[in-house]
Amino acid sequence: MTMDLREIQNLIKFVAKSGASEVNLETEDFKIVIKTGGEYVAQAQPVQQVYHAMPAPAPAAAPAAAAPEAPAAPAAANADKLITINSPMIGTFYRRPSPDKPLFVNVGDEVNVGQTVCIIEAMKLFNEIESEIKGKIVKVLVEDQSPVEYDQPLFLVDPS
Repeated sequence: MTMDLREIQNLIKFVAKSGASEVNLETEDFKIVIKTGGEYVAQAQPVQQVYHAMPAPAPAAAPAAAAPEAPAAPAAANADKLITINSPMIGTFYRRPSPDKPLFVNVGDEVNVGQTVCIIEAMKLFNEIESEIKGKIVKVLVEDQSPVEYDQPLFLVDPS
């Protein structure tokens, strides 16, 4: 059994919403340990890949803090139509694949479903974050190279 990044991200979201404090999933190829809340303790495992993730104990706190910024950029009528692209994990947000490369997306760019919009680095793994919606980038809500929380809004997108 192998899991791709999207399946791991969905598992992290599910665990965070379920209220479970810890979930362990182990196969011959990999081991995933997801802990919510409490103190994080890294464990060395003799398997090829080890993924550790700690969703924020209160996912609602990050979106609530960023929510007042959303209506400020577009007109109030357009604010109702905007959709956010949220961080699927805790990590460091990068707007470009490397320092010498151009940004993945800019304000005003059209994005398509499956298009990479940023990278989030977590535990030395660089995860490409893809848009799940088609639309126009209205606002970038996070500074490049800054830490992000699970489910924190990253981009505002106008789907019309």
